[in-house]
Amino acid sequence: MLDTIDLHDFSTVILVDQTPRAAFDAIINPRAWWGQDIDGNTDTLGEEWSYRYKDIHYSKHRTVELVPGRKVVWHVVDGTLNFVKDKSEWQGTDLVFDIAEKDGKTEVRFTHRGLVPTVECFDACSSGWSGLITRSLRNLIESGGGTPDDFE
Repeated sequence: MLDTIDLHDFSTVILVDQTPRAAFDAIINPRAWWGQDIDGNTDTLGEEWSYRYKDIHYSKHRTVELVPGRKVVWHVVDGTLNFVKDKSEWQGTDLVFDIAEKDGKTEVRFTHRGLVPTVECFDACSSGWSGLITRSLRNLIESGGGTPDDFE
């Protein structure tokens, strides 16, 4: 697991009109905003779970940090990206959600630690994350309806 966030790690921020707890509860339900083909418990510390998108992406995660209303960290323990030369680029990276109250709203900062501009999937993966976080997750938090598996 990576220990610090690098300035080059992919990161995006959303500001939502909901409580930090509502944002946390939405984040730990990735079937509702990321993808429906998820196997395992995503909301239990220490548990491992997997995500699959067609034959393009597979990743296995371990939930390594859960602080209700504050933080979620999923460590990628295994993965295969079938659209790049180094299919294991995500392996050993972390998906980090920092949640904070800000001026009466909730700020969610998503950082994919280890997804840096020098990896082949950076453009496609950062574009996918941008759409998932700024549209699907935001909509789930604010209105109760995300759009999982919609990367555009």
